[in-house]
Amino acid sequence: VMRDITYPVQVALVVDVPGLEPERLILDIGEHVEQKDLAHLLGALVTKLHRALVQQQADDVGISFPQHVNAPMAKRNLGSVLRLHGTQAALNQLMSVDWLRGMRDHTQASTVAAVPDGVQHCLVQRRQFKTNAERLRRRRMRRKGETAEQATAAIPESVERKPNLPYVQLRSSSTGEPFCLFVEHGGLQPIAIPGRFNSYGLSAGASVPWF
Repeated sequence: VMRDITYPVQVALVVDVPGLEPERLILDIGEHVEQKDLAHLLGALVTKLHRALVQQQADDVGISFPQHVNAPMAKRNLGSVLRLHGTQAALNQLMSVDWLRGMRDHTQASTVAAVPDGVQHCLVQRRQFKTNAERLRRRRMRRKGETAEQATAAIPESVERKPNLPYVQLRSSSTGEPFCLFVEHGGLQPIAIPGRFNSYGLSAGASVPWF
């Protein structure tokens, strides 16, 4: 099954329910919302979803961003639709905790709808980048008691990679430090891959329907 959430915003819940007729899943978002506001709302939305999945210890709800843009770099973003994927029971359980509280004025959730027939599937996973060599060196110096020269030798400039994926900015619940959650939508494939999802609804091994 599935369900979409638009910010301001969309949540779409998607559920595989044989025999149900496909319903419209994507809800329109006001085009007057600026990208910076959209990014802030998405960060709050993903944070609330993460907390709900942790609270329920759920590993059977996946997410995707069907309106994401990867290029050009200046316009990369995850779009205005967060799609939740799972069974009817999993999505009902998730929505029973009212994790959207405080976001109601900025989101519009669709009803649970069946995945259309004949769709393809893709992996939606987190990608992590070593984005700042100097920061990594300082961390290594603190952790290992090394000098700046030793840390530089261990972590050369070449370790840096330029992130080229859309992301949502979050804050670590343990350290309070901000971080970017980069999301990669993999290539399409005809067959679904079963598996489990992490507490952000992402998985390196389990696919979700793509349409």
